[in-house]
Amino acid sequence: MATIGTFTKNESGYAGFVRTLTVNAKIRFAPAEKEKDNAPDYRVLAGAAEIGAAWKKTSEAGREYLSVKLDDPSFPAAIYASLVEIEGDKQSFSLVWARRNGN
Repeated sequence: MATIGTFTKNESGYAGFVRTLTVNAKIRFAPAEKEKDNAPDYRVLAGAAEIGAAWKKTSEAGREYLSVKLDDPSFPAAIYASLVEIEGDKQSFSLVWARRNGN
């Protein structure tokens, strides 16, 4: 797993940056209006463009995090990551990427 972003929590969601070899973007997580239970909790935006979604989850250890899917026509495949609290700092978060096999 690798950290590809850093974020801070604010009154309307989260804001920060995603940086990889091919992506360098200012990103924000904005609360989504949920019409169904499985709908995303957040829309992920780069400027006005929606580039992903995030769902609230709880780990086996009881820690809350966001399960994130980022996608854009310029990406060779979707990026799956987790937005997790940096230990000891309730306002700072890391976006941690992990490769998924299959779809």
